[in-house]
Amino acid sequence: MKKLSEYLNSRFVEAANALRPKKAKHRIIAYVESYDDVSFWRSVFDDYESEKYHFEIMLPARSSLTKGKKQAMMNMLGNAYGRNMIACVDSDYDYLLQGATSASRQLIRNRYILHTYAYAIENLKCNAGSLKQICVLSTLNDSNVIDLEEFMRLYSQICFPLFAWNILLYRKGNTSYMSMQRFCEIVRLTSFTIGNPAYSLQQLSGRVEHQMKLLEKQFPLYVELQQEIMKELTALGVAPEETYFYIQGHHMMNNVVLRLLTPVCRHLRNKREEEIQRLAYHRQQYNNELSSYRHSQCDVALMLSKNTDFKDTAPYRRLKADIENLLAELDGKQ
Repeated sequence: MKKLSEYLNSRFVEAANALRPKKAKHRIIAYVESYDDVSFWRSVFDDYESEKYHFEIMLPARSSLTKGKKQAMMNMLGNAYGRNMIACVDSDYDYLLQGATSASRQLIRNRYILHTYAYAIENLKCNAGSLKQICVLSTLNDSNVIDLEEFMRLYSQICFPLFAWNILLYRKGNTSYMSMQRFCEIVRLTSFTIGNPAYSLQQLSGRVEHQMKLLEKQFPLYVELQQEIMKELTALGVAPEETYFYIQGHHMMNNVVLRLLTPVCRHLRNKREEEIQRLAYHRQQYNNELSSYRHSQCDVALMLSKNTDFKDTAPYRRLKADIENLLAELDGKQ
């Protein structure tokens, strides 16, 4: 009869052997821009891990701490890219510029560079259809305060004509009258209140109309071009009601969506705490319940940064199609 130690050792070897892959997978290195991008692209490629393929997500530079889109795209030189190596980057404005710059040409012409179509990963995390759930997860209160999806739809429709101007000026290389920074200043949210959410949209509309008049006066020959750009943007997948996907990512998250969600979550927390106070039988129960509730909450900014509920959005569906086309191409080369 085997000794216990021999039996356990045998079982360990058997288990270890079972863990070895039966067939080596094709490893594809995916270079991403920065630390935050690692978790995003991991959530993307998890849907495509298989017996054939394994994606290994890496920062763009192996021998230094250099990061960024330019560095990730620089790795797309040589014979290794495509079959063994891809770049995964934010689109920024490069996709919408449609070849007006060298970076834009590289992005749209190299099928081994996958991009978000949305401006950045932050925009996808700001998916309007997921914002109510973000508030629920943050506050543990499912009450309806404001139709967040409708608010973002109206916000986007107001911004779309001026956004077209911004893209036009970037294509023309003339941003001195309205840079991306200036555009973001105009379309930020200000003075948002739960009691009158329409007021912030009215303010936004006024700022947009004012800037539109200035641009039309400064560039009268561009007015018809701006109309054409709006049609072209729509053809490229920029739905006017989803313009927020294509506006600078950190601005959209910090100066629009969080300025919207923060007071909504504050209101929901206050209502829940009022309910606890009203229903508590005595002071001790109130303190215990309140403490439990507060410990169960999550910071809304953190919940938004971890959001993965974006896989049914238009930009993501286009990214998904690119990945599937790439894998189909690789299958054909097996």
